[in-house]
Amino acid sequence: MANLIVTGGAGFIGANFVHYRSKVAPEDKIIVLDLLTYAGNKHNLDGLDDVLLVEGDICDTDLVSSIIADHEIDTIVHFAAESHVDRSITGPDAFVTTNVIGTHSLLKAAKKAWLDGDGKPHRFHHVSTDEVYGSLGPSDPAFSETTAYAPNSPYSASKAGSDHLVRAYHHTYGLETTTSNCSNNYGPFQFPEKLIPLFTLNALNGKALPIYGDGMNVRDWLHVEDHCRGIEACLRKGKSGEVYNIGGGQELPNLTVIEEICRAVDNAFAADPSLAKRFPNAPAAQGRPSAELKTFVTDRMGHDRRYAIDETKARSELGYAPARDFPQGFAETLAWFLSREDWWMPLLERAAITR
Repeated sequence: MANLIVTGGAGFIGANFVHYRSKVAPEDKIIVLDLLTYAGNKHNLDGLDDVLLVEGDICDTDLVSSIIADHEIDTIVHFAAESHVDRSITGPDAFVTTNVIGTHSLLKAAKKAWLDGDGKPHRFHHVSTDEVYGSLGPSDPAFSETTAYAPNSPYSASKAGSDHLVRAYHHTYGLETTTSNCSNNYGPFQFPEKLIPLFTLNALNGKALPIYGDGMNVRDWLHVEDHCRGIEACLRKGKSGEVYNIGGGQELPNLTVIEEICRAVDNAFAADPSLAKRFPNAPAAQGRPSAELKTFVTDRMGHDRRYAIDETKARSELGYAPARDFPQGFAETLAWFLSREDWWMPLLERAAITR
């Protein structure tokens, strides 16, 4: 049994982890700490009656300290972050505040409780990104845990800073830490500003599919439940002070991903005629291909060309391997979005989602 704080646990990946952990370790006490900003949604935790949601800021060190003390916390799984690259380009201050100062706040509270206090067994797991490693050329080897950091956006630079702080608290103070660097996630509860949910919902609603540049930027795609399995493996088997890369093994150009989205949406409408009544503006509702919505737009500033994950260390030390290829994972994701219009429609109505 463990007593966990899951920061950002009402967000996309955090909420999926809370659902996953509640299934595999139902005896745990889970406290979600989330500020419920635009991408946090308390309804992501519906059905988890034993999970306590605390609405609060990770930058509030006193609040974190009180939660650790009041609930005898021995594990922190840290997801809370500003994560959208486009937003970091137009408003980098929030990324430095949340990702760097917020992480430091958590580390200070953890050190005070676990090292300056009774020295109880503990774990601080930090969830990071492959973007800290920079951009790869077409023939470069995939990112490993020893790849030098070379962040290119305010988002990735802020995550790199947080990674270094976690490392420093382990090596300087002896805090028991692990860090995981993941590739691009997709799946249930993903806020509709990221590529896969945005393009899926745009295809359903007959809106343009805006493709940056030539569409040949390459990413490794990781279904969020596979990511949760990787984090769980880090918590159970990871060595303190170590970093583990968690990948999906699906290195694909954006155009290939978009073509799979269009194909899957078209097939769904062909298999279920009732979708045409629910989504009458979709090209597929009139028997036309969703691919006609593809539109090429000016590339994003500082757009990294390629990311790829070498997950050899996670496989050999943690026994981790992704369970889904992209067609299978996206089929599950599309089915979820088709069944959860009640979840995503309010988000589209509340704010204009742009890319």
